[in-house]
Amino acid sequence: MIKISNLSYQYTRRQTILDQLDLEMHSGKIYGLLGKNGAGKSTFIKNIAGMLFPSSGSCIVLDKAAKKREVAFLKEMFYVPEIYYLPNLRIQQLEDLYHGFYPNFCSSQFAAYLETFGISHQKRTTALSLGQKKKVLIGFALAANTKVLILDEPTNGLDIPSKITFRNMILEAFGKDRIVLISSHQVRDLEELIDHIVIMDKGKIRLNQSKKAIAQKWSFSLTDHALPNEAVLYQQKMSNSFGSIQINQNQGMGHVDMELLFNAVLSKKIKTNI
Repeated sequence: MIKISNLSYQYTRRQTILDQLDLEMHSGKIYGLLGKNGAGKSTFIKNIAGMLFPSSGSCIVLDKAAKKREVAFLKEMFYVPEIYYLPNLRIQQLEDLYHGFYPNFCSSQFAAYLETFGISHQKRTTALSLGQKKKVLIGFALAANTKVLILDEPTNGLDIPSKITFRNMILEAFGKDRIVLISSHQVRDLEELIDHIVIMDKGKIRLNQSKKAIAQKWSFSLTDHALPNEAVLYQQKMSNSFGSIQINQNQGMGHVDMELLFNAVLSKKIKTNI
């Protein structure tokens, strides 16, 4: 479990990036972290990964204080940043050099991911495109089989077929003992994966809820005309239609439009304390 209590982070006394966050993340779930640029998502992630230290409050990951970066913590944490660097090595050399840091690393699993992406073990990282490098890093991250996996903008640089492959890989590698946190602006890429949605804005958490609870509370619809204001909680003009959120009268579970939900939450036109 990840338990974040009253966590704040400041670069300076006058610049608060994270403001008294409280959040728990549990094994067996895939979390989607959404927010505008500057909302504090990357800073939040780096606090969980132990790369930044809270100004106040605490971040406990698998019963370890993330800021202490103990060996027991590091071997169960894999963080794939949006901006990354791969040393000038053959992929096989890269594996040989780093796999020992992760006790549950599976070489055959990594080989299968590379084969799926059509990348040879003997390729040098300098000979790979940006998208291929991202595939190598994602494959290694999944093969590490850590209990906590954090992916920051993982679909950036991937073409459409590779995004589909990525989603399938996540689902296949996911287990009840793993926590996966994915931060992305590419909301449509995540909808099939996410169990739980966290929306941040200006250093605060505006929504923290499971997709199941959201689907039971609200219904999402797309119509070719605007609905009366009194019939909707939130409505926006799409390209050739209107997207709207209403109270779910049937209590059945429908589709959750994450992009529409994100815009509604930031507009503050719906109450997020489900």
